[in-house]
Amino acid sequence: MRVLVTGGAGFIGSHLVDRLLAEGYEVVVLDNFSSGRRENLRDALASPHLKLVEQDVADPDGVRRCMDGVERVFHLAALADIVPSVNRPLVYHRSNVDGTVCVLEAARAAGVRRFVYAASSSCYGIPDLHPTSEEAPPRPQYPYALTKLVGEQYVLHWGRLYGLPVVSLRLFNVYGPRSRTTGTYGAVFGIFLAQKLAGKPFTVVGDGTQSRDFTYVSDVVDAMVQAAESALSGEILNVGSGRPQTVNRLVELLGGGVVHVPKRPGEPDRTHAGISRIRRLLGWEPRISLEEGVVVMLRHIEDWREAPVWTPEKIEDATRDWFRYLGK
Repeated sequence: MRVLVTGGAGFIGSHLVDRLLAEGYEVVVLDNFSSGRRENLRDALASPHLKLVEQDVADPDGVRRCMDGVERVFHLAALADIVPSVNRPLVYHRSNVDGTVCVLEAARAAGVRRFVYAASSSCYGIPDLHPTSEEAPPRPQYPYALTKLVGEQYVLHWGRLYGLPVVSLRLFNVYGPRSRTTGTYGAVFGIFLAQKLAGKPFTVVGDGTQSRDFTYVSDVVDAMVQAAESALSGEILNVGSGRPQTVNRLVELLGGGVVHVPKRPGEPDRTHAGISRIRRLLGWEPRISLEEGVVVMLRHIEDWREAPVWTPEKIEDATRDWFRYLGK
């Protein structure tokens, strides 16, 4: 079976590609390398069953040419991070909304049998209830979260109107090897690992008691594969560990000193995935604990040798617009 993975050279996408190749799929990867890296596909590129297409996901003709013979689509291509989305909302809209529509329409025209969308738990914003279920009202706080939510709405609409079998997976705080090591101020794991390598203290936001539903990448890949192999359609499913851990606990596991930076507006004190629906509908279960995941991350710590080392001063500068726009 031939499948298409958009954003397949990215962090999660490359792990998904490895899994699909191992299971005997013929895989087409579409990526424009705006954030993905060829190095992430180092082993996969040796496979005769991989086709790599360097292509912008928002180019309808280019995307259409990648759909020949494709039966399943995993749509992961997107721009991420808060601050760049605040500063460049139109760029994010083009990638995350226009790009999603291009992939959907190409999939519909090609008669694709399954479409799995990588949505974001950031759509919940600051929720009222924990754990947070799929019924919680969306409250996106910044353009990245909004564009991922709008993309999800297009996915569900194409499912209802055109009969395209779609599933949207709302991912919570994904981490693991190959997570991004360069670029803008972003995910906590990459920041902390680069700081540990440099012998610098961890920059903990606020008092560190805020908790996150850290979800290991192989568990996310399991959910994507199971969703693609299921008969579900029109469903939204949370994908998380269901076991939030504090940032202080992460610091304890990584080992190192701490310096505190100001708490940021628009960020929840807690993310906690309600995962009863995905358990019931797919039989999916998270397998990797934070303790196990941190062991793997430390084993791969050299991957962050060239990553930027964030100091409180650099963070203050990088997040200036974050406070300016979200602190109102």
